[in-house]
Amino acid sequence: MGPIIEPVMRLINQFSRLPGVGPKTAQRLALFVIGMSEDEVKSFAEDLVGAKEKAVFCPVCGNLMNRDDSCCSICADPSRDASLICVVSDIKDVLAIEKTREYKGVYHVLHGVISPMDGVGPDDIRIAALIDRLAKGNVSEVILATNPDVQGTATAAYIAKTIRPLGVKITRIAHGVPIGADLEYTDEVTLVRALEGRTEY
Repeated sequence: MGPIIEPVMRLINQFSRLPGVGPKTAQRLALFVIGMSEDEVKSFAEDLVGAKEKAVFCPVCGNLMNRDDSCCSICADPSRDASLICVVSDIKDVLAIEKTREYKGVYHVLHGVISPMDGVGPDDIRIAALIDRLAKGNVSEVILATNPDVQGTATAAYIAKTIRPLGVKITRIAHGVPIGADLEYTDEVTLVRALEGRTEY
C-alpha cells in the first residue's frame, strides 16, 4: 500500500482529469482540499454541483447562461450590435475577448474545431446553427476568431467557404508578432501573417 490513502488518491485522480492539471498540481490541490474545514469542503462541493445543474448553453450563441434564462446576458443586452457576430471555438475565447472591453457585437461559440485526426467534422460543431442565424438576414459581418493553429485555420476556411454564398461580409482576426516579442525568435508562419496583415502607419 502506498503512502497516499485510497480516498485521497481518488481525489487526486479527479483533479488530474482537469485540463492543464498535471500529477503534482493534482496532488497539491487534493491535499489543499483535505486541509480545508468540513464546511468549506461542503460549500465547495455544493458550488460544483450547483454550477453543473444551473449552467447551460445559450440556445442562440452557445455561450454559458443560467438555466432559468431564455438566453445569455450578451445576447440579451440591447446595447450589443447583433449584426456583428464573432465566431469562436470555445467559451474561454469569449471571456478573453470580453476582457478587452472593445468588442460590442455578439458571439457564436462552435464548441470545438474541425479536426479529422480526432474524428471531429463540420457536423460535430455548431456550424449549422451559425448558418441558421445568418439565414435570418440581419447579420452584416462575421468575424472568424478561431485560433491560428492548423485546426483553427481549417475551421475558419471551411466556415468562410460555407457562408460566403449568403452574402455576409467575412473577416478574420489579425495574427502577427505579439507585443514584446523579438523578431529573431518569431516563427516563420507568424512573421508571414504579420507581413500580410500589415496596416498603414
